Amino acid sequence: MNAMNMQEKVVIVTGAGGGIGRAIALEMARAGAAVVINDVGVSLAGEGGSATPAQQTQALIEEFGGRAVINTDSVAEWEGAKRIIACAVEHFGRLDAVVNNAGITRDAIFHKMAIEDWQQVINVHLNGTFYVSRAAAEVFREQKSGAFVHMTSTSGLIGNVGQANYSAAKLGVVALSKSIALDMQRFNVRSNCIAPFAWSRMTSAIPNQTAEEQARVERLKQMTPEKNAPLAVYLASEAASTVNGQIFAVRRNEIFLMGQSRPVRSVHRAEGWTPQTIADHAIPALSSSFPALEVSGEIFGWDPV
Repeated sequence: MNAMNMQEKVVIVTGAGGGIGRAIALEMARAGAAVVINDVGVSLAGEGGSATPAQQTQALIEEFGGRAVINTDSVAEWEGAKRIIACAVEHFGRLDAVVNNAGITRDAIFHKMAIEDWQQVINVHLNGTFYVSRAAAEVFREQKSGAFVHMTSTSGLIGNVGQANYSAAKLGVVALSKSIALDMQRFNVRSNCIAPFAWSRMTSAIPNQTAEEQARVERLKQMTPEKNAPLAVYLASEAASTVNGQIFAVRRNEIFLMGQSRPVRSVHRAEGWTPQTIADHAIPALSSSFPALEVSGEIFGWDPV
C-alpha cells in the first residue's frame, strides 16, 4: 500500500470549520481518511458559536464521497478535549492522527493587552493543544502508533508586534511538540509542527490603501489555505515515519525547515565572571552574534511566487 494513502485512517482536525483547518480536513478526506471536523464556530476573536462552519466542511467532504463527522466541543476544556477523542473512536473505531489547528487572536500592544485576552489566547492555542494531545496520547500509546501535527507560527518562532499572547502560545506549542516527540517516540508516536502562511481572517487586516499595497495584497492572496494541506497530510501519513520533532513552514509554494535553539557562541573565564567582566569581555565577544530584533515580515521579506 502506498504509504501516503490515508485509507482506513482516522484523523481529527480542530478548527476545521474554515481556513487552513478546512483545507486540511478536505485534503485528508481526499487521501482516504475519515475525518472528525472539530469546530466551535466562533469568530476570529473567539466570540459567538455555531455549527454552520463545520457543517459546510462536512458537506464539501461528502460531495466527493468522503467520510466525516462533526464535533463542536471546545479544545480549551479538558472534558471537551476528551469528548473530541471519544468522537473519533466511537464513530470510526480508531484514531491515527490529530491536527491541532484551532485558534483565536486577540491582538494588542503589550502594555495595553487585557489579562482576559492573554488568558483566552493561551487557553485555546497552548492549553487546547495540550488537552487534545494528552487525550489522544492514551489511544496512541495503547495502539503503539499515531501522529500529531501542530500549527505554530512565525510570530512565535521569530516575533511580531502586538501579539504577545499569540506569540507566546505558538512558541509554547513548539516546545510541547518537542516534548511529545521525545516522550512518545517509544510508542511509535510522532509530533511535528507547521508554521503556515495563508491569506485568511488572521491576515486580512494588512493595509491595502495605496496601489502598491493593493498589488502586494493580491500577491499575498495567492498564499491560500490549501497550500498548507499537503504537508499536513504527509506528516500524518506513514510516509513520514522517520520525521519527528521538526518544525516546518509553508509559504505558498515554498517549504522551509525551521531552525531550533542551539548554542551559537560561548566565552569562558577560568576565574569565573563578575558583572564588570561580563560587561568588559563577555558581551563584546558575544554581541556580534546577537540575533537582530526583527519581526516575521522582515525575515520573510520577499513576496511568495
